[in-house]
Amino acid sequence: MDITIHASYLPHNDPDAALAFYRDTLGFEVRNDVGYQGMRWITVGPPDQPGTSIVLHPPAVDPGITDDERRTVTEMMAKGTYASINLATADLDSSFEHVQASGAEIVQEPTEQPYGIRDCAIRDPAGNLIRIQQLR
Repeated sequence: MDITIHASYLPHNDPDAALAFYRDTLGFEVRNDVGYQGMRWITVGPPDQPGTSIVLHPPAVDPGITDDERRTVTEMMAKGTYASINLATADLDSSFEHVQASGAEIVQEPTEQPYGIRDCAIRDPAGNLIRIQQLR
């Protein structure tokens, strides 16, 4: 089988802040920006990986979600416990310095983890946890 990761989804509660973070702070290119009924779905991705994207979407818009579930999603996003993604870079220290200088929320500075990787952790404007790992 030949299966690749095409798209991953992360919620946002402020499309302009999400766009600025992923485009300006992380350097991703904008591949699509679609509005519908006052909401926006923004697709971004690394410029050198055209086949891999992150879709930034409004949270809990699925018609099958109840009002209680929608409240839970909103509460979890506010706490930063709803969604996460792992990214990787060849130069963790430089990437971290760039992200830190942007004013992004830092969760953990670059650290050698006991499970064999070196990474840092940040949050995007919606509270999603982003771990950036050092490629070795």
